Amino acid sequence: MPTNRYAAFLIVATLLSGCGEEPKTPATRTEAANAAPSDAALAQVYANSCQLCHANPAAGAPLTGDKKAWEPRVQQGADTLLDHAINGYNGMPPMGLCMQCSEEEFLALISFMSGQSIQQ
Repeated sequence: MPTNRYAAFLIVATLLSGCGEEPKTPATRTEAANAAPSDAALAQVYANSCQLCHANPAAGAPLTGDKKAWEPRVQQGADTLLDHAINGYNGMPPMGLCMQCSEEEFLALISFMSGQSIQQ
């Protein structure tokens, strides 16, 4: 019965494939949807401009609070993050739908969403 041995091998390989992986703790959609900056004005900008994509996994944007998803972006530095926010990048629209946002506001929003202090 070679088929049974092959099936058993696939099962064992699948079970072992998760060994050694770091546990994943990304933010959930609910956590991202309920997150808001403590500053009321920034919270309003987040709700009007950022939350639509950064609280919806289907949008493909890193979820607010998902440090693991934000880490490679943060490592690119503030200048790159600002460039992507202002000029758009991949699916992100230019100005992130916040046409009135300043660079300081973008940095504050990115800091909030990434859970890391971003300074230029």
